[in-house]
Amino acid sequence: MTAAVFFGCTFIAFGPAIALFLFTIAREPLRVIFLIAGAFFWLVSLLLASLVWFISVQISNKDNPGQQKGLLIFGVVLSVLLQETFRFAYYKLLKKANEGLLILSQEETMPISIRQLAYVSGLGFGFMSGAFSVVNILADSAGPGTVGIHGDSQHYFLSSAFMTMAIILLHMFWGVVFFDACERQRWWAVAAVVVSHLIVSCLTFQNPEYVASLVPTYIILFLMGVWAFYTAGGSLRNLKLCLTCKDKDFLLANHRPR
Repeated sequence: MTAAVFFGCTFIAFGPAIALFLFTIAREPLRVIFLIAGAFFWLVSLLLASLVWFISVQISNKDNPGQQKGLLIFGVVLSVLLQETFRFAYYKLLKKANEGLLILSQEETMPISIRQLAYVSGLGFGFMSGAFSVVNILADSAGPGTVGIHGDSQHYFLSSAFMTMAIILLHMFWGVVFFDACERQRWWAVAAVVVSHLIVSCLTFQNPEYVASLVPTYIILFLMGVWAFYTAGGSLRNLKLCLTCKDKDFLLANHRPR
């Protein structure tokens, strides 16, 4: 039973992201490098947020539950703001790197487009975020112990897996919308990404009321997915051709850089 829970939750949490990586990134070394760099940027943002939160906890009154809860909320908000700050810093770095690659390649077009960079970096953010979100939960699923033995919800592992999957995909969508907003200087769209990220992160405080956190999160996931789809140049016609297997131009494989 524990093995089934472990592999089932792992498949749910990382299955879509791994499929996207294998079909759209793994064959291109340049995309793999940018994905790893994106994961590193997310990791640095988490390190800084954890450091600030740890110092805050040490100098606070540990016997005050209200203060500790406030510090936890502060840590979540700070982490989100740092993640988005590092996303912007990574966007700036990629712009410079892309210009350098254009000079080295001696071609008229960039070797990788901003839209592709947004997708790849977003998935890198998502992979690392998902790994840190669910790795301890997966370790606990191997036992010993029984979920719900004291009357708690028995859907803890399953709910965590679905939340992790949503977070990974949301980072990908946020990356696409965020980079495009920076390119077009649509700061309201940047703000929308930050606000939606804050909302999703704060929804986790609803746990163990998993319906109260998962349902709004997946509504935001759907809305951000639609937004990212149209931002990346998608249309209903392209979607229809893709679903009917009549579109031979894969979204990223044959996308002309701009």
